[in-house]
Amino acid sequence: MPEQPEIDTDSLRETIHEPPAGALLRNIALTTAMLAALGAVAALRAGGTVNEALVLKTEAGRLQAEASDQWAYYQAKGIKSSVQETSRAVYLAAGKTPPANVEQTIQRYAAEQKAIEQAARDKERERDEKSKEADLLLEHHHQFANSVAFIQVAIALGAVGALTRNRLTWMGSMLLGVVGAGVFIVTLVR
Repeated sequence: MPEQPEIDTDSLRETIHEPPAGALLRNIALTTAMLAALGAVAALRAGGTVNEALVLKTEAGRLQAEASDQWAYYQAKGIKSSVQETSRAVYLAAGKTPPANVEQTIQRYAAEQKAIEQAARDKERERDEKSKEADLLLEHHHQFANSVAFIQVAIALGAVGALTRNRLTWMGSMLLGVVGAGVFIVTLVR
């Protein structure tokens, strides 16, 4: 019987069942493009939430200034009331009856102080609400930024996988991309 050339059939089977390198590159390119699109959307959301947070923080600063103005006005009314009370005390110390409008003025200043105090507390409450909302948006911004970072690393690993034609590196890229997408979706839903 003639000797037949020895062929490594295991290697031949692997070669036959292995997809061509072009298919791997096409798949890497497709997933990288999808990750780039998702990364762009996540970056836009990150930028949008930080802008909203800055607007709210600015609004909170304005409300703080208005509350401070109200408290200064409150103190001014208190000083005016004290001046009227001192005037009344001087009249009484001299044994005279204070003018009728002095007591009315003292009462009016006390009533005005109550309204001013309420306005100042309302401004402070509104300030606190705006600041809290801004803090929540900043937390969302950080999560969106984290998702962008995961996606960018996934894209970089995809490029390495394409250059080296290493399927394992590409799988790692997809895994990081899924993590980034998950962080993005969870943050978006919250």
